[in-house]
Amino acid sequence: MKKCVYIAAIILISIYSCKTSQTPYAPERKPAVSQNDTLRIANDELEYEVIIIEPGFNTWLAATAQPRNYYSQSYLETKNRIWIAEWNNRVQQPFRYNPNLYEMTIAYSPTINYGYEVNYLIYNYLVFFQNTFKQKLFGYVPLR
Repeated sequence: MKKCVYIAAIILISIYSCKTSQTPYAPERKPAVSQNDTLRIANDELEYEVIIIEPGFNTWLAATAQPRNYYSQSYLETKNRIWIAEWNNRVQQPFRYNPNLYEMTIAYSPTINYGYEVNYLIYNYLVFFQNTFKQKLFGYVPLR
């Protein structure tokens, strides 16, 4: 059984698990982005995959984000749990928070070990998102 974790964003994040025998998730509308706007990390050993589609994120990740192993995995998991909980809260309140920013909930389970790379990318996407769109999900957000 292969599980997939996707972050698809043009201000859209979606993480979910799926069986390999199932048809992959296909959004109703496909964002118009170039190949350079797509970041894909696949780890067959962990059986998870992250796909981030966000204009400017790849450039920001390469130029601005802290290098890998700067943060511990437990730090990344803690921040991701807090920020994703707030993200999901905002998805449920479309009249209070911009529904164009918070379109879908994120299914991030604290009982699953996604591994360092997946947590690193999710964390950095959420830092990028908060700084780019002037949002504050919770607590300290590194300014970069």
